[in-house]
Amino acid sequence: MYYEMQYRVTYADTDQMGVVYYANYLEYFERARTEMFRSIGLPYSEMEAKGVIMPVSEAHCKYLSSARYDDLLTFRCWISEYSRVRVKIATEVRRDDEVLASGYVVLACVGRDFRVARLPQWMVEFCDKCLLEEEK
Repeated sequence: MYYEMQYRVTYADTDQMGVVYYANYLEYFERARTEMFRSIGLPYSEMEAKGVIMPVSEAHCKYLSSARYDDLLTFRCWISEYSRVRVKIATEVRRDDEVLASGYVVLACVGRDFRVARLPQWMVEFCDKCLLEEEK
């Protein structure tokens, strides 16, 4: 399942050259995955209340083209894979049909003690909802 949201680029997102600053794409990835989890009924605040913390353990972004001030972007994300302790979330940043950037983050499942923990069954069920069909 893809999750999509739209976002209009603000001046604060751009650098001196008038393009979106490269590090902002990782923030865009975060916005998309946060809203994806919220859309399926699992906001991060609820995960954390249940004792599950999901820090980023790996991040990758490939830049293909520049976004500029006032562009209307679409963030598309999905769970591309998961294991007993990790969730990999792929994301694309698009302007219309053009992919401007693509990449992924890997989230590690840890408990309140910050030790790696198994994904609880309820989390596995939520991951299954967001796992892209051709990835299953």
